[in-house]
This record gives sequence, C-alpha cells and structure tokens, in this order.
Amino acid sequence: MPQYLTAALYKFVSLPDYQALQAPILAKCQQHHIKGTLLLAEEGINGTIAGLAEDIQQVLHYLKHDALFQQRFADLEHKESYADEHPFYRMKVKLKKEIVTMGVPSVSPTKQVGTYVKPQDWNALISDPDVILLDTRNDYEVHIGTFKNAVDPKTTTFREFPEFVAKNLDKTKNKKVAMFCTGGIRCEKASSFMMAQGFEEVYHLQGGILKYLETVPEEESLWQGECFVFDQRVGVKHGLAVGNYDQCYACRMPLSNEELQSPQYVAGISCPHCYDKISAEKRAALMERQKQVQLAKKRGETHIGEKQKK
Repeated sequence: MPQYLTAALYKFVSLPDYQALQAPILAKCQQHHIKGTLLLAEEGINGTIAGLAEDIQQVLHYLKHDALFQQRFADLEHKESYADEHPFYRMKVKLKKEIVTMGVPSVSPTKQVGTYVKPQDWNALISDPDVILLDTRNDYEVHIGTFKNAVDPKTTTFREFPEFVAKNLDKTKNKKVAMFCTGGIRCEKASSFMMAQGFEEVYHLQGGILKYLETVPEEESLWQGECFVFDQRVGVKHGLAVGNYDQCYACRMPLSNEELQSPQYVAGISCPHCYDKISAEKRAALMERQKQVQLAKKRGETHIGEKQKK
C-alpha cells in the first residue's frame, strides 16, 4: 500500500488571531515531518499536507483539539488520498488576506452561503434541466476533466469569476445554479458571492470533486476525465487513484501522454501550450534551471521544485 497520506482541508471560520497561529502550526507540522502548504487568513484555513498516516493524524488531532485554536477547527473536515512518493518538497504556512482569493472583501461564507449538496445527491441535482451547472475552477484545471454538461467560465484566476457572473448570468432567468470545484472551497465562496448578488437557489458540491470521486461509484458517475490537483500527482481519477497526466514546469498546464510526445515539449522548459508564448529571457532562465536539476541528479540530490516521476 502507498505509504504517504495526503490530506486536503479547509474551513471558513473567524480567525482574528491568524497571524499568531502561523508559528505553532508550522512547528507541529515540522515535528511530525509533514510537508505541504497551509494558508491562514482572517476568514479561515486552507491547504494540503502529506506525510506518514500516523503523523497526519497527529497534526489533525492537534488542530481540532489543542486549546490554542479554541475549538474553531473542531469540525474540520478533510479529504484523503495515498501516494507512493511524497507529493511535496517542504512545509509552508502562509499568511494571506483570503484563503481563496476572489478579491471581493464583502463576501463571507461564515455569514451567507448556498445550499450544501452531498456527493450522493449531486447527480440528481445536476440532471435537473432547470439547473445551470458552473465549474468554478480555472481553464487549465477544466482542461483535463469536468462534469457532464458543465459550463466552463474560462477563467485564468478565481478573481475573474465575479466578472463572468456579471456578463453571463441573470438572476431573473438562471433560477437554479449549482457549482463545484476541487475540494469545495472555491464553490462555497462562489455560492456566498452569488447569494449576495441576489441569486436565490444556489447549490454547491460539499467536499468538492475529490469527495465525489472518493464516494460515488465510477459506474454511477457523471464526472468525465481526471481532476487536477495542486501537487506532484497532477491529476486523480475515481477512487482518488493517481491519474495519467504530467505537468509543464513552464506554464503549469497538465499534459497528456500525447502532448508529452510533441516536439514542442522540452522537459522543464516548454510544451505545446506555451512553446510560442515564452520570451527569450524566460526560456534562458528555464534552461538554466533545468541544467541545475540535472546536475543535482548526478550528485544524487533532489533540486527544490523538481518534479518527481510517477
């Protein structure tokens, strides 16, 4: 069985003292040899961490029960998956203005949010012809998989979502709106935004695509393709098995086996999606970085940021 447990977690909760939580959380993760990234903001916590199962459980227990957190993470939920190799290189706990950046300060899921829909009830909802189904993720994520009949907003960042809504949706016509994202955090915040805009029936997938792929049998699934994840696995399939995609270091686009065979793909430097968009200066920098990666390999070391092979 793969030895590394990955835990994806988030919770919208008031953390006025979030800056003071950074150091103790980082220390606890390092104590248990955990790697990954956690984001802290006044609106809550978000991130993905990985390590040996017993160490992950120790950190989760600490977050849920230590007096420092005043029970604010007591009901913290997470999604689990396993990998043969460690999906991260180091541990970071970052302070942010938002745990998921929309850029609309007035939006707060702790004050107003749409209806949570459990994975087992999701198929029935999105099969309703009166429901408009929105993928709240970015274009490079949608590229490798999405739900059947979902609308792709073609955003490059979550900041563009409010503009998409303003230009393409009408609260008087789009009576029922259902949204989804990777782990549930973006669609939860998007649902809060939609409610504030006057949309009355707003639904979002509880636990996100990851919980859906974990719990809904593949033969009953309406998911098509793979789900992009922000670590070295790149994509996951039903049952959260590691997928078949690699990733371009230069532009971060997920790459299929066919794209990896393209003459425009050069490991660490370019791919068919960015080959004609890279400046001479950036190409030179990427080539130098790739050179350092290769030199580190010859020395038997791992270069920080180097992509592990599946």
